[in-house]
Amino acid sequence: MPEQYSLEYTAVLIITIAGIGMVLAAFFASMILAPRSKSEAKQIPYECGIPPTGQFWAQLHLRYYIFAILFLIFDIEAIFLFPWAIIFRSSGAVIFYEMVLFIAILFFGLVYSWKKGALRWR
Repeated sequence: MPEQYSLEYTAVLIITIAGIGMVLAAFFASMILAPRSKSEAKQIPYECGIPPTGQFWAQLHLRYYIFAILFLIFDIEAIFLFPWAIIFRSSGAVIFYEMVLFIAILFFGLVYSWKKGALRWR
């Protein structure tokens, strides 16, 4: 391995250690300098100034998580499509078929979730 590589990795290591050190220093300074006062009002959950009623814990339905996961999947698909569209002209046919396979897998996932009723809001 050339000596230049070790110098670059040393710089990355120094910056990483410095970054971790600064984060730890900020946490430590916050722990030392932050004022602390406990009261019963601080222990209740915040609801826009309205006093809470009922239980503090509310269970969410599973469909919220499924919608969030589906959103992330198709959001990531959009993130992959933009750079692909930029390099598509300079690349060969292989990259086209790779993207067709990627979109097909996501499409079959969408069809599967549609058939299972995950997209139906009841």
